[in-house]
Amino acid sequence: MEINEYQKLALRTLNNKLSDKEVLINGVMGLCGESGEAIDIVKKHLSQGHELDKEKLANELGDIAWYLAETAYIIGYDLEDILNMNIAKLKKRYPDGFDTERSIYRKDQ
Repeated sequence: MEINEYQKLALRTLNNKLSDKEVLINGVMGLCGESGEAIDIVKKHLSQGHELDKEKLANELGDIAWYLAETAYIIGYDLEDILNMNIAKLKKRYPDGFDTERSIYRKDQ
């Protein structure tokens, strides 16, 4: 499946009764909430002796993707554009791959 196809299919479940402002709020709050659920799975694994539940973590990543698709849509972007913008930023920041020195002394800060 292509990323924009995912976005289109995911948006079929968007609550069309919400205003654009409400969709934006739902999207960014959903990203935070689902990210919190993902880190809780990792926390339990690293700090509480639980086995890493990869399937549960993968499901949370799917929820994060849904909220990403929703948020990108409401600000007028498709996911492919968002991902391409991110890769362009990373190539500029780390042209030869990750480098600790470039990370510490980033020019864009």
